[in-house]
Formats: sequence, structure tokens, C-alpha cells
Amino acid sequence: MVNSGKQTLPENLRVLYLRDIATLERELALYPDDASVWQDLPGLPNCGGTLLLHMAGSLQYFFGTTFGKTGYVRNREAEFSRRNVPRTDIRVELTNAKKGVQAAFASLSEDDLERPFPVQFADAEFTTQLTLLQFLSHLAYHLGQIDYHRRAVTGSHASANAIAASELIKP
Repeated sequence: MVNSGKQTLPENLRVLYLRDIATLERELALYPDDASVWQDLPGLPNCGGTLLLHMAGSLQYFFGTTFGKTGYVRNREAEFSRRNVPRTDIRVELTNAKKGVQAAFASLSEDDLERPFPVQFADAEFTTQLTLLQFLSHLAYHLGQIDYHRRAVTGSHASANAIAASELIKP
């Protein structure tokens, strides 16, 4: 099946973000238990649980709150300090992240991409387009870290199909 028709950049970004959130969910499911998500490994600054909470919080804030007006209040410090959060709670956070992304892209237009992103980073102003591309890269970076953490902790070579092209096909 081929995804026919010209898609807008916001639509393509939405598809990629939702695919990556689905990959976060699959990565979480591949951990055999709650404890393994939080296992620290020498040389790694963050375990899988920390990175999953960080991605869920970031997506809920930058998409849900900033564009989707969900009202989510981010506690970035807690994303990195909380421990032993059950997988069921992390799943809820990822579901909320998905809802935030969907809410944001429901109203995001091509014109919005050329406007300054509403939140300033690194003491500079960036367009929304550049910021959303940066966030997508950041998400992919952490997905790779989570994948390696999970494989090292579990000894499993199972793939979460992180770049599944089939998820780019629009029904």
C-alpha cells in the first residue's frame, strides 16, 4: 500500500512523532518486569525508566501544553529523579504524551511552522519547524538509548521495530 496524495509537513511530523511514541510503548513492553526498567548500568547516565519519563514529560509539555492547551504542568526535575515507577504508570504517561501530540497537530498549520516556537531555547529564537525537527531528533536519540539499555539489561536481541516503515502508511 502506498501513501498517496501530498501530505503537509505538519501531517508528516505527526505521523513520525506517533510512530516514535508507539516505539517507546513497545520498548517498555519488551522489559520483562518493572525492576528491569530501572536497573542502572555502569557508564550509562540514565536507565530506561528515566528516559521514558523524560520523553513522556517533554512531549506532554511541548506538544500538549504549548500547542494542544492540555494544561499539563511539567516537572522536568522529577523526570530524572523519580525511581521505581511501575510500567503501568509509565504507560499512562506515554498515552498522555500521545494525546498531547495529537492535540497539538490537530491545529498546527504550515504557517505555524514558520512562526517562532513559543518556548525559547538556548537564549535564541527558533522557528517552530526547526524546533519540532530538533525534538524529533532528540526523541530518536533517546529511543536508541532506551533500546540499548533494554537489550543490555535483558540480554535480549528482540527489536522494537523503531523505524517501522509500515507505520508511515496512512489507512
